[in-house]
Amino acid sequence: MTTTEKPGTIAWRRRRAAVAKHWREFATNKAGLTGLIFLGVITVLAILAPVLTDESGLDVTKVTGGPLESPSGEFWLGTDIDGRSVLLMTYWGARISLLVGFSAAFLSVLIGTIIGIAAAHFGGWLSSLLLRFTDFFLVLPSLVLAVVLAAVLDRNTATVIIAIGVTAWPSTARLVRAQTLTIESRPYIERSKALGGGHLHIVGKHVLPGVMPLVLANTTLVVGNAVIADATLAFLGVGDPNAVSWGAMLQTALNNGAITRGAWWNLLPPGIAIVVIVLAFTLVGRALETVLNPRLKGQHS
Repeated sequence: MTTTEKPGTIAWRRRRAAVAKHWREFATNKAGLTGLIFLGVITVLAILAPVLTDESGLDVTKVTGGPLESPSGEFWLGTDIDGRSVLLMTYWGARISLLVGFSAAFLSVLIGTIIGIAAAHFGGWLSSLLLRFTDFFLVLPSLVLAVVLAAVLDRNTATVIIAIGVTAWPSTARLVRAQTLTIESRPYIERSKALGGGHLHIVGKHVLPGVMPLVLANTTLVVGNAVIADATLAFLGVGDPNAVSWGAMLQTALNNGAITRGAWWNLLPPGIAIVVIVLAFTLVGRALETVLNPRLKGQHS
């Protein structure tokens, strides 16, 4: 049976088949699938927070609870020093953590991917310049640099995203550069160049499709790191002062003596939330690495 399918149609059909194959392999990884389901549920619940809960409960002028009330039937996880429900604050904190995590990871991966591909593809003086630029950011303590940026710029969520995004890209750049060098050493790249393929054609048609699976797996791990960085910045007092975040909850609990007063319910919920959501991203990222990296085949259960 003959076919008259266009080359572009054949390429997309093969890519869809590859995606379906990778999904079947990913679904066999119980840890990764569990993490993905958990993240999906949390993301949906965070998006629906304004519908499922009353945001006015976060306003200290409208609270109905007393300071540091212990868990009860009315307040399942107790209240903070201002009388706000810790459960409600933890729930709404997921919105900020996911927003910052995804946005900062996207910015970081975008910068790292562009620099990594450019350094590997063009070579020469541009590659040397980009590598030195990357090394400069690698040797700088990213958290310290993020704190400085967050402290100098206006204190809001956008600043936190920028501070994390522009300091976390070097590892992605190194990873993408190595993968790009591997792809560009293959024979079909040489054939494409011989046939007159330009930089845009080679990068768009060959390099990007080759590095994107690795970038996707790396992104899930970057999101987890961004969530931790966001909580750290808020805990250090350089986050968005108007946002209800898990790091801000920990800072408030520390500053108001929740530990000395035995108000453990002010510390455990946000702390556990950070650990669980970062663990979920890590499980998904490791599972994707196993599926997309041929050298790791057969090492997952």
